[in-house]
Amino acid sequence: MTTQFQALMVNQTDDHFTSQLEHLSLTDLPQEDVTIRVHYSSVNYKDGLAAHPEGKVAPSYPLIPGVDLAGTVVASKDERYQIDDRVIVTGYGLGVSHHGGYSEYASVPGDWVVPAPDNLTLKEAMTLGTAGFTAALSIYQLENNGLTPESGNVLVTGATGGVGSMAVAMLAKKHYQVTASTGKTSEHAYLRQLGAQNMLSREDVAPEKIRSLGTQQWAGAVDAVGGRTLASILSNTMYGGSVAVSGLTGGANVPTTVFPFILRSVNLLGIDSVYCSNKLRKHLWHRLATDLKPASLESMSREISLRELPSALSAILEGQSRGRIVVNVAR
Repeated sequence: MTTQFQALMVNQTDDHFTSQLEHLSLTDLPQEDVTIRVHYSSVNYKDGLAAHPEGKVAPSYPLIPGVDLAGTVVASKDERYQIDDRVIVTGYGLGVSHHGGYSEYASVPGDWVVPAPDNLTLKEAMTLGTAGFTAALSIYQLENNGLTPESGNVLVTGATGGVGSMAVAMLAKKHYQVTASTGKTSEHAYLRQLGAQNMLSREDVAPEKIRSLGTQQWAGAVDAVGGRTLASILSNTMYGGSVAVSGLTGGANVPTTVFPFILRSVNLLGIDSVYCSNKLRKHLWHRLATDLKPASLESMSREISLRELPSALSAILEGQSRGRIVVNVAR
């Protein structure tokens, strides 16, 4: 096994912040149960925060970002995983408090590892990545709370982002009627390609004045925005409908009332893709390889190298990314 490899390392000392490719050895990694040769990772909003001096998600530095990875096992002290097994790791502390996927090698606890489904390539796994997993978890929870294609219109906010794009494509594949909300009018053709039937602007979804109870429009919603947008969605959700929220790009404060919950029996579903159980992860990755695998998966992504990561991480924080960015770690 090689002893030298490349990784994107971010570091902060006093007022000095750096983000650069470095040559490391395996002894620089945590000494965990499973060592993985990373083939692919991806770019997520949290990765942008972890690589930014004001991101406030990484508790300490130095750090290799990358909240997800797919690769092959090269060493294992965990009997569940053997050399050459294809595996996926997302969530937990990966890329935030534990060296992550922007590295040719990673070492992680065995409990973080999920076997890659046979009918999913490692590149496809990271085209889906944390964003696809979060979208799948959102749909899983919505369906567990009664949502079906016959229930009515489903809203997806932040629809050109990673979670939003994946949610639109997955819902469309399941024959849901999907309305996509985006601030980018230039991306309507892209969203229609993914399967969205209707488009709304951010202002249409969250007008200046939000009523405590609005028109019953949404049977369900996948919200990656939060803030005022979430408050407006709750106000306009149908009786017994559900809203799955996984993001806060629109802010952490939600100016709502209890009325949607006590007068319309609306369910607000918190989506945590970081610490959900390994059993649920395996179930959802199976679905991501089968009934939830978007038909348009390849067209939803572009591929970059480790060298191109800094600009991609800046772009995602500035809202300039569309779909998914897959990192070919060996490129």
